[in-house]
Amino acid sequence: MRIPAHSVCTAIRDDIVQGVFERGSRLTEEVLARRYGVSRVPVREALRTLESEGFVVTRRHAGACVAEPTEQEAADLLEVRTLLEPLGAARAAHRRTDAHLKVLRGLVRLGQERARRGEGEDLRSLGGWFHETLAQASGSPGLIALLTQLRHKTAWMYTIEQPARPVDSWAEHGAIVDAVARGDAERARALTAQHAERATAAYRLRRAGRPDAARTGRVRTSQHVVNTPSGRH
Repeated sequence: MRIPAHSVCTAIRDDIVQGVFERGSRLTEEVLARRYGVSRVPVREALRTLESEGFVVTRRHAGACVAEPTEQEAADLLEVRTLLEPLGAARAAHRRTDAHLKVLRGLVRLGQERARRGEGEDLRSLGGWFHETLAQASGSPGLIALLTQLRHKTAWMYTIEQPARPVDSWAEHGAIVDAVARGDAERARALTAQHAERATAAYRLRRAGRPDAARTGRVRTSQHVVNTPSGRH
């Protein structure tokens, strides 16, 4: 597979998230360069970037390896998201464009329609697009980058189950968009915080004994494989 050199980091990150490279496995420059059809230079740069993002670690005598997040690190990830997403919504209330609102409202309409029909797979994709667009509407490059990285890491560490009441979840999305459209930053922040807190119930740590665990490896504590969701979620 040949890809542009500037896309190597994205390709490796995607393969880590999807479980092509299991947690703890070595990432050698030669093998990666051959896989993506590039020289070792962009691979080396990509590994440095991914190490700064927490997807890769450098080990003595082993070199670059896929990171093995602990249960605490996974719990902290969700906690950070619940803090940053409301901030993004509050900023979006002041900085969103008409184009952002058009996309957000379109996603809410589709989401509400799919929720009524019980089309779960579509809802997962639509939910991802909704939160990505809301982050973009914040107009803050640094915050957008952080939220994007957190979404990638969440997808890597967790499976996301369908909310028990998806219609209610999409009603919450609609209320957030209404607050953003009115420029009501505090309400947008509060509604997004409530939504994020409720949404954490849908996140389950990837673990041994499930089909996804075979692809992605394990989330481990320092002593043992995690078999139950963290109580902090």
